[in-house]
Amino acid sequence: MTVIVVMGVSGSGKTTIGTALAGALDVEYAEADSFHPKANIDKMTAGHPLTDEDRAPWLEAIADWIREHQAAGGVVTSSALKRRYRDVLRTGGNVWFAHLHGDREILAERMKSRSGHFMPVSLLDSQLADLEALEPDEPGAIFDIRDTPADITAAALTAFRERS
Repeated sequence: MTVIVVMGVSGSGKTTIGTALAGALDVEYAEADSFHPKANIDKMTAGHPLTDEDRAPWLEAIADWIREHQAAGGVVTSSALKRRYRDVLRTGGNVWFAHLHGDREILAERMKSRSGHFMPVSLLDSQLADLEALEPDEPGAIFDIRDTPADITAAALTAFRERS
């Protein structure tokens, strides 16, 4: 089976789309934030961007989850900002990336309007600076966050089911 990784910067709607995809496919869902060590959460809460070294154990933990869900499939979120981060996730097995992409203004507005999340809007620019688009040899598709969650979910399901 294949695990879907719903990727994108903070505020792109990963949780909303990830839970919808998991429900539609009747597979387990995992939230990337739950894989972060407390030190990472504390660092981001304080407004400091994570380094590649900070992200390494987090990415490995997500790759382990992917490995554990190869038989049944699943959906997991991860910012997966850089190609090398996605390479780590791929060590877990077959994955397909649903990249949620949008303008900074929309992302910032979404981040400002949500409550109870540790990620401050001040870190959005560092995430956008690190973001590397999916390359042609990476399995997945890009979806515009201006579309409704229902439309994004439907388009992602279609693209996932039609993948070669």
